[in-house]
Amino acid sequence: MEHLDFETLAVRAGIQRSQFQEHAEALYLTSSFVFENAAQAAARFANAEEGMVYSRYTNPTVQMLQDRLAALEGAECCIATASGMSAILACVLGLLRSGDHIVASQSLFGATVQLFNNWLARFGIQTSFVAPTDVGAWRSAITPNTRLLFLETPSNPLTEVSDIAALAKVAHQHKALLAVDNCFCTPALQRPLELGADLVIHSATKYLDGQGRVLGGAVLGARALIEEPLTAFLRNAGPTLSPFNAWVILKGLETLKLRMDVHSANALALARWLEQHPRVTRVYYPGLPSHPQFELASRQQRAGSGIVSFVVDGGRDAAWRVVDRTRLISITANLGDAKSTITHPASTTHGRLSEAARTAAGVEQGLLRVAVGLESVRDLQADLGRGLAGD
Repeated sequence: MEHLDFETLAVRAGIQRSQFQEHAEALYLTSSFVFENAAQAAARFANAEEGMVYSRYTNPTVQMLQDRLAALEGAECCIATASGMSAILACVLGLLRSGDHIVASQSLFGATVQLFNNWLARFGIQTSFVAPTDVGAWRSAITPNTRLLFLETPSNPLTEVSDIAALAKVAHQHKALLAVDNCFCTPALQRPLELGADLVIHSATKYLDGQGRVLGGAVLGARALIEEPLTAFLRNAGPTLSPFNAWVILKGLETLKLRMDVHSANALALARWLEQHPRVTRVYYPGLPSHPQFELASRQQRAGSGIVSFVVDGGRDAAWRVVDRTRLISITANLGDAKSTITHPASTTHGRLSEAARTAAGVEQGLLRVAVGLESVRDLQADLGRGLAGD
């Protein structure tokens, strides 16, 4: 299917039909699979024969999702996991060992920072955090035992855009891997592997599903990186994606490009409106010419995606007033939904970080993040305007 366009792959790639020749993808709710004989069972367990063994690490519905997402990202191989965080954990523990070192963006999702700082460190994997847009800082942080560079681009919540191609070159010069969390853009807007990245991470919970229904994650890359080490981790550690969740995400992928185009257009319109509002001191959105990495984003991404962050004059009290006066936008930390959501990162997604870490990441008390959905932009403006109007 290599010659087919993205929209066609999103609908057609990865389909495996049973003997019934069903048109829609089948949902295989089974924990195990039956073998023809003892010899086949032995061959499957020894990886000498391809085929389904046990749904902890092989299931036809999950395989269809993996194959379709790999086609969309231009990857040789994909493993799906139970959540975005379990995808990151599988990537790190499947490829690294005690004594290895990670260089990571300081502008990561709060739970990712906690994973690197508090959990991986217990097992001897150390992390250094650097500014996501300073290529020189990444280069300077590399040590002889650095094995992985890890970033989100655009970042959460400030939408900082890292130069994937430049960081891939730095990583490869030091015999390290570059992993890119592509959650905000999805392959509909950005394909990190084409820019030199070795691994792509997804929280399929977000835009890949697109309607806030299920959890899921994925790691993609070359077959040598994914098939044996990460499948072995999945098989033995068990951060398994359920077949039902895989089926839901499969259906979400069918409309991925359509949704991402509308999310991006709505977000750009809202960002332009916010930039003109007298109560807003700063707007972060890669599609605005005022964004520090606007030109890089224009080259690296098809569009700006759906995340708009902005700073309200008046600090936390003013920001909370905007949140509390919404009547339409959902107050929740999730993103990537058809419904717009709003959150105060300093007290939610980044609330467990130290004040110093939040300051370094630019997460100030007046900052709000809106994940722009598919509603009317005029209605979203009216909803935010209620809180921005003041008393």
